[in-house]
Amino acid sequence: MAGEDPPVPEDELEGLSREKKLHRYLSMLESGDLNDRWRAADALGELGDSRAVQPLIRALDDEYVDVRWKAAKALGILDGREPVFPLIRSLEDDSPWVRAGAAWALGNIGDPRAVEPLIRLLEDQKPRVRRMAAWALGRIGNPRAREPLVRLLGDANRDVRLAGRQALDEIGTDREIPSV
Repeated sequence: MAGEDPPVPEDELEGLSREKKLHRYLSMLESGDLNDRWRAADALGELGDSRAVQPLIRALDDEYVDVRWKAAKALGILDGREPVFPLIRSLEDDSPWVRAGAAWALGNIGDPRAVEPLIRLLEDQKPRVRRMAAWALGRIGNPRAREPLVRLLGDANRDVRLAGRQALDEIGTDREIPSV
């Protein structure tokens, strides 16, 4: 009909909806409500928009563990090089959940600058953190991690030993590795 706007193609509607979601989640990430912030960090990772990287990096310093953990995971999903150093700093967080989340994110990103900090994380008191550090080192695949991962095969925790073995399988080694 005359005077009506032409229909908007479906993919443009999706883009508008995505843009609105991005701005809503970014606003929620700055909210005073803890639940809004961790939900926003989680959703921003799933949305996959690189404009969320800086706000998520800032969220790594949130006072609440849930927000820091979700922000670290989201940065790993976004898979860029920009958050590598902030994520490396998060490997020293007081919370084992944040340390494990940061290790997971660094493994996903695969940047070799994370290898030495992840090797240090293999000494963490929490088995979940050691396991995730081993997984991340396997994903990165840098040969510098071989010897520390071999030492991990003697860990008291079976899941940590298995993660170390899997990481060594991913990296590859010339020598015989004992079974775990």
